[in-house]
This record gives sequence, C-alpha cells and structure tokens, in this order.
Amino acid sequence: MKGSVVVFLRTMLPVLFLGLVFAGCQKKTGVSAGSSPGELDTSRRVEISLYVVSDEPPRQSEIYENFNRLLVEKLNCTLKINWIPWAEFTNKYSLLFSSGEEFDLSYAATWLNFTPLAQKGAFMELDELFPKYAPGNYARQSKTALQQATVNGNIYAVPTLQATYSAYGPLYRADLALPYGWDGKMETIDDYEKYLRIVKDNNPGIEPIDIYSFGSEIDSLYIQNDDYFMFKGMDFLFFDPRLDHPKIIPLWEYEHVNDFLGMIERWNNAGFYPKNALSDTDSAKIRSGKAASRIHNPDTWIGEVHNNPQWDIRYSNMVGDISNLPFTQDALVVSNTAKNPERALALYDLVTNDEEVWRAFFYGIKGKSYDVEVIDGQEYVKPLNTDDYGFSALWTARTNEFFLPTIGDPPEIKVMKADWDSRIKDGVRSQKFQSLQIDTTSVETEFAACIAAHHQYWWPLELGYVDKSRLSEYKEKMEAAGVEKVRAVLQTQMDNYLADLSN
Repeated sequence: MKGSVVVFLRTMLPVLFLGLVFAGCQKKTGVSAGSSPGELDTSRRVEISLYVVSDEPPRQSEIYENFNRLLVEKLNCTLKINWIPWAEFTNKYSLLFSSGEEFDLSYAATWLNFTPLAQKGAFMELDELFPKYAPGNYARQSKTALQQATVNGNIYAVPTLQATYSAYGPLYRADLALPYGWDGKMETIDDYEKYLRIVKDNNPGIEPIDIYSFGSEIDSLYIQNDDYFMFKGMDFLFFDPRLDHPKIIPLWEYEHVNDFLGMIERWNNAGFYPKNALSDTDSAKIRSGKAASRIHNPDTWIGEVHNNPQWDIRYSNMVGDISNLPFTQDALVVSNTAKNPERALALYDLVTNDEEVWRAFFYGIKGKSYDVEVIDGQEYVKPLNTDDYGFSALWTARTNEFFLPTIGDPPEIKVMKADWDSRIKDGVRSQKFQSLQIDTTSVETEFAACIAAHHQYWWPLELGYVDKSRLSEYKEKMEAAGVEKVRAVLQTQMDNYLADLSN
C-alpha cells in the first residue's frame, strides 16, 4: 500500500484465519534437494509465483512479459504475479495460507497479521535460506529489521529496506471546497469536519469521505490524534506510549469515546458517507471522482496526486506521536507450500540488488509505463499511461538506492518528512514500541472471538449506524468473547518488553 503502506493501516482481516489449523504445513527449513549449501541450481527453468494485495492495472501483463525476459536470461526462471483486489483481500488473503495452494512468495505486513500467521506455520523459516540465497539483501538488513522479522526465535520474513512513517490523516480535494468559502485549514479533526460539510453542501453526487468494505479509518485516526498507540493487527486495544508503564485499555475505557461517538453520529446524520458504506466494494472512489477525501497514508496521497494532477489534492498528517513503522510493515514471505524457495529468494535478491532488474520489476517498461528525467542533477521517475499500467504493488521491494522521487510528487512531502524525522527519537514514546511483537497463541480462541465481536458490534457504532447507547452492548459482547484475558496477556508481554529494554 495497503502499506502502505502503511505506513499505519488498520487490519480488517476476518476472524477465520485466527482459528485455522494449517493442516499438512510441516515447517520447512534449510536447502531443498538438488542444491548444496550456498549454491543455486538453475539448470531447470521454473515459474515462481507471487501474491500481492492491490487492484491490477489493465495492461500490467505487458510488464510481466518484459520482466520475465530478463529473469530467463539471468536466473532461468519466470515470475507469475497474482493480485488480490482491495475489495476482496479481507477474505482471500488469510485463506491463501490455509488452502494448501502451492505458491512461492507473498507480500506480508504487520497490518496483514504477519506475526499470528507466522506463529501458525503459514510461512517458511528463513534462518538458513535468507543469508544463503538472498545474501545481498540480507547484508543490508539492520539488526532492528531482522529482530522485527523474527517470531519465536526464527526469521519468517524479508523486511523492507526502506523506512516508512506512522503518518496518517486525510487526503482531500481542496478544489471542491475552496470556491465555497473554505479557509483551507486542515490541522485538526474539527477542521476536517468543516471541510466535509462544505463538500457535502456544494457538490451533489460526491461522497465527502470515502468509506467502503475495507472499513472506516476514522476511529483509529481519532485515537492516534490523541497520541495513543494502537497494536498492529487489532484496533480494539491501545495504550498511552508517553507513560513509563502504560496500561492497555479497550475502547469503552477511552476517556473520549463518547465524544468520538457523538462526532460520528453527526457525520452519519449529515450524510458524509452512504448508509451502505461497509458493503460497497468500490476501492477507487477518489480516483474516479466519486469521493472527495479519505483517511490514509502519505504514499496513497502521492499516488492520488499522480492519478489526477489537475485536481488540488492535499494531505494532512494528524498522528501526533509520529514514529517509524516496523520494517515488517512491508515485507516478503516465502509460503510454507513453496516448491522453489531457493530460486524465489534468489529472484528477490536479484530484484533488490540489480538496478536494471529492479526498474523492470518495479517501474515496468521504459517509454511505456515510465520514463526517467534528470532535473538539477537528480533523477526522477515519470509514470506514463497510469490508466493502463502501475508501479509494483510489492511495496517492500522499494530500496533507498533504487527508488526514485517521482515527477509530479507534491513538493510538500519533503518538508513533511524532514519534520517527521526531526521529531522521531529512538527509544522515545511510540518509537520505543514499534518493535513490540504480540503473541496471541495462548489466547487464540478468545482473540478470534474478540475480533468477530469487534467487527459485528463496533463497526456499526463507529459509523453512527446505531445509537451510541449501544456501546454497553459492545462492551458486554467483548467481555463475553474474552477480551480481559487477551488484555492481560498483552499487558504481560508489554511489561516484559519494557523490562528487557531497561536491562
């Protein structure tokens, strides 16, 4: 994105994957038959399969054909990319790892429940394979990144080589509000509400805020705007990272929950989003002009600016306590059903170390899907024909060495990132907790029940579809699901994490 995203992104995966038993998924490690340690047998041509989460552009297959010519020449293999659409990923992504389907690689992320899936044996252990068959990538990984990719003592992912930020907030079309007296201010959630109302009153047929079956980001933004830190993979428990010994709280204990529910009731009554938003599968309403704004990360904002440069699309980060996201916010995993894990890792190593291959993989075909221009000594990539082609959805493949700024990037992004960098300090506030990995194995049943109850009873509340008095019902259902047991386990893990940091 996501990711990215993201970049903080709210997980919307269904409860199904949490209770799945990966039958027949014996953990594979080491080197497959036909290869000796440190050597790669490329005598047999193979097809590597990769899953990504995004909507596939119409003519993207032309990029694959071009890229595969390079792969055959350099590694005697081809790559098949399978896309899981945004409107379907909440079901399809988790099922991917329980279906028994044989495939080699997949995009993974904290917001796609990387840790719980690793604990369930969905991914191959990479302790030996990673340094042997992707040595160039491995050598560039930081100690922190490898720690974040480690679950229960084993490495399960190839982390991204590019740092990302927890920035989150509205991206919005200023051109739909400025002609009607809007002052252009977008610093607080109250400012956002004023903007939404002006758009609603003056632009018939355009949804002020984009919400679809992916779910609402409004509650997460509201809580993070209040400087709380939310666990990746669950948005019903969070804590105040400013405290030396923070306590985990659920939504009904949040001091401003009634203020939030009152606000969202106004938004619903004002018609800022449709009554059937959670059944809407249209994930491109900003791009098509059907919606004026959405809550997301700066990468999504930049993408929308490129999609429609004729519009005045702006962005405001509303996460107060900003930090660098984990390096597993965007990651690559090897499926436990992979038939060619060594070649798959070698392919990824080639992509992330050979600039010619990287550009063919990430940007596509020069002169058709992208071009490169030099401005004041700096190379910039220029997207071409964005209706038919797109850059790679394997966002984890971005590297500091090869990833270029894009012509048409909003110039404000440099100022924003410089500001975020100046505010991020290692071991301080939310940055201190980005390496905290939660383990829900001991409360698997309760955790799954909590997610189900949260989706069923909170989602209507957080969009104002039911009266805010139903908060007590949500609390009762979560308590019946076992949220207190989940909270206690996570509190112990966080306390131990902090104790280890202080030693």
